[in-house]
Amino acid sequence: MASDLKRASATAAELAAVTGLPVAHDAALRETYAGAWQGLTHDEIIERYGEQYAAWKRGEPVRRGGGELETEVADRAAPVVLGRADELPENGTLVVVSHGGTIRTTIGRLLGLESSSWEALGGLTNCCWSVLGEGARGWRLLEHNAGTLPEPVLGDDD
Repeated sequence: MASDLKRASATAAELAAVTGLPVAHDAALRETYAGAWQGLTHDEIIERYGEQYAAWKRGEPVRRGGGELETEVADRAAPVVLGRADELPENGTLVVVSHGGTIRTTIGRLLGLESSSWEALGGLTNCCWSVLGEGARGWRLLEHNAGTLPEPVLGDDD
């Protein structure tokens, strides 16, 4: 499943071509809407919205540029991910192609972290991934911001 925005859709299409599996698109997986911050550089945001930026970096709930709160992003994205995960067959895998902020907030919500702590997860680099698994007490973060596949273990038991 993927965000319906261009970059995520294109990435999902590449995965679909390799796996032969279909992609379901969902607008709930879109990136955080940042209002007036949209399209600005980091320096421009600090110059124009310095105090708002500082409050956001401190972990305060901020509607960056009048846009969405991070909790609102998690409110729309996490239920979609959970619903699809519930539909998986036993030992199935769900791949979600989305955007850094949406992925971070969704992971934070699934792990049960306080929203003020979600920034601790750090950003997600383009074309990198995180892996969550279900543990005895809920979701667990197994990998975060991974960008390379592990080397295969070669044995002499062929």
